Amino acid sequence: MDVLDEIVLTGLTVFGHHGVFDFERRDGQEFTIDLRLMLPLSRPAASDDVLDTVHYGELADKVAAIVAGEPVNLIEKLAERIADAVLEDERVQLVTVTVHKPHAPIQQTFADVAVVVHRRRG
Repeated sequence: MDVLDEIVLTGLTVFGHHGVFDFERRDGQEFTIDLRLMLPLSRPAASDDVLDTVHYGELADKVAAIVAGEPVNLIEKLAERIADAVLEDERVQLVTVTVHKPHAPIQQTFADVAVVVHRRRG
């Protein structure tokens, strides 16, 4: 197996309608996504060709479409959907997805709520 390198995309902020409460689904809110992809990058480093790597612009569009798309109750489910989409690219061996919900309906003062999932191929 090749050495696993990383592609990291952080702070992708997308408006979505996820949550367990009716008002969350109706009004929506911003979600912020962080991704850490583990894959060998020796081939694109040698070829200098974007076709040999994960195009992070296209990846951002794909993830944004998921977040802006069909609502789910839990950000755990949203994170799983994103991880599944990232792993559609067979070059990606491991992915870490963090879904931040900074405007979660919590009565206490807080900075952020996030769910982190780690998924691997196979």
